[in-house]
Amino acid sequence: MTHDPTCLFCRIVAGDIPANVIWQDDHTLVFADVHPQAPTHWLVIPKTHVQNLSAVDNLEMFAQVGHAIQAVTAAHNLTDYRTVTNNGAAAGQSVFHWHTHILAGRPLLWPPG
Repeated sequence: MTHDPTCLFCRIVAGDIPANVIWQDDHTLVFADVHPQAPTHWLVIPKTHVQNLSAVDNLEMFAQVGHAIQAVTAAHNLTDYRTVTNNGAAAGQSVFHWHTHILAGRPLLWPPG
């Protein structure tokens, strides 16, 4: 498992920084966003460091993150939610460890932004 000691999310995975963990398995971690934009705002991350969605180089990691989203939303009876992945600084990515937001608990308008 690749770990970047300078990465905020890798430090959360390592247990160096506390987080409100919602769900986890061997490959992924889901935790509450510290600046929530909805009543439910969780971040889903692979435990292996990868900079962003464009840097993912294996389908298994996509499947693991997808499974985590399905598992955590089912466990919390969420049926209406939005997932968002920002890829790159201009798209709003501020932590450069691939993560997907799960947002729920309020009406989510379209288009976002």
